[in-house]
Amino acid sequence: MNSRMKNRRKLQAIGVNALAWVLSLILIAPLMLILVNSFKDSVAASDMNLALTANPQWSNYSLVIEKGKLGTTFLNSMLYSIGSVLLCTLLSSMAAYVMSRNGRRLHRFLYLFIVLGIAMPINFVTLMKVMQFVRLMNTRTGIVLLYTATQIPFNVFLIHSFVSKIPEEIDEAAIIDGATPLGLFVRVVLPLLKPVLVTVMVLTFLNTWNEFVMPLYFLGSSTKWPMTLAVYNFFGMYFKDWNLVCADIVLTSAPVILVYLLGQKYIVAGMTAGAIKG
Repeated sequence: MNSRMKNRRKLQAIGVNALAWVLSLILIAPLMLILVNSFKDSVAASDMNLALTANPQWSNYSLVIEKGKLGTTFLNSMLYSIGSVLLCTLLSSMAAYVMSRNGRRLHRFLYLFIVLGIAMPINFVTLMKVMQFVRLMNTRTGIVLLYTATQIPFNVFLIHSFVSKIPEEIDEAAIIDGATPLGLFVRVVLPLLKPVLVTVMVLTFLNTWNEFVMPLYFLGSSTKWPMTLAVYNFFGMYFKDWNLVCADIVLTSAPVILVYLLGQKYIVAGMTAGAIKG
């Protein structure tokens, strides 16, 4: 009986692993297609297949960086992503901590009101009017604030459930020792929130780096465009040169892939910890 159970478990494990491999290959195939064709010439890349080329065209990348102005757009994307990560992490953690520690109806209402933003669609017409009124249209500051505002609801939800697991006795002990409210949050609470804060930072970076619609609507100047809009613009100019388009996509996706690979264990840990009590 035990041998049958062991054999059944082995077969189940093999089946699960085989399914995982098949799904992984399906997801990786488009990425490999883009990577392989980014090293081909224009004629060979037009076929869009996985055949390797004997003479890799490394010049495709230098040409894309020069023609697509990726240096400027890369700096813009880094500015928008890092700025929104810092703002969103700080504001979300402070808001989640305060609302988690206060059981009043007002704080509960505010928490639900903020979290409702996860499901609420963005009204771009109204938002554009607001941006024009506060004179933040076509500004780097405006796009950073927009990125921050759109990411806060989910991040508050994630951090709130994590904070609720931290015993309140820790706060009381720190206050007895003479800690101020700000000192309590910075010196005691923030270090305990490190797993979920790293998760928030990685997810915010990935989401803001990949954002396309907001800069398209709210950034009219091409000198302020992020890399996602640079790909869109580059494809419009070189839509026949698939080798250059693929090289552009690779360069744009590389930072996202790198950040995800470095932070994937924190994402899993933070999401799991935050989902235990929500």
